[in-house]
Amino acid sequence: MIVFVTGATSGFGAGIARKFAQHGHKVIATGRREERLQALAAECGTNVLPVVMDVTSQQSIQAALDNLPADWREIDVLVNNAGLALGVKPAHEASLAQWETMIATNCQGLATVTRLILPDMVKRDRGHIINISSSAGAYAYPGANVYGASKAFVDQFSKNLRADLAGTNVRSSNIAPGLAGGTEFSNVRLNDDAAAAKVYEGTTPLTAEDIAESAYWIATLPAHVNINHLEIMPTCQGFGPLFIKRHPT
Repeated sequence: MIVFVTGATSGFGAGIARKFAQHGHKVIATGRREERLQALAAECGTNVLPVVMDVTSQQSIQAALDNLPADWREIDVLVNNAGLALGVKPAHEASLAQWETMIATNCQGLATVTRLILPDMVKRDRGHIINISSSAGAYAYPGANVYGASKAFVDQFSKNLRADLAGTNVRSSNIAPGLAGGTEFSNVRLNDDAAAAKVYEGTTPLTAEDIAESAYWIATLPAHVNINHLEIMPTCQGFGPLFIKRHPT
């Protein structure tokens, strides 16, 4: 298989790229940080093709696709992993610029990459779109506002792809991780390494390797099997009662 991974410079994306490469598949690893991509390629060998690309720029995405070597162009699996969370302030105090960045990356970027790669999959009547969302797309919590909404978009977009692709051999899946550590997610969100570390104190969160294992399993199932939605949480995470704000009497 030829696997195209966005956001492969760290975390889930790097883990997914490694997993497929280790199993002998060709991986187009994309992201904005060239030195990270080169290091990944050096680690994994010739199965990884590093490509600098910014998902928030249609021009950058198109250039990346246009410049692929001829024997790397028939993409079998697209893993839309690039995404981020910024800030935890309530909606009325949140940064509008951070909201715009999350929408541009998590929604518009994912949709643009999909739209530019999907037609060739349909034409060949084979392929798989694997989107990485979050449990935040299903369960609201204070401070998630646009981040949670952007991940709900990813879930609904994945389902609507499935509706459009029914009857073809092109699959669409969504992976929704819960608490996950060992990535840059909380460091980027909080812009504070110490505060990010506290998020995971006393827990055993999911790892990038867990998500990579899940993506690989989904992609290597028999061609007639489509996993619509896979929600994953660590055993330290669960559900609680709905929040009620009580005022002093």
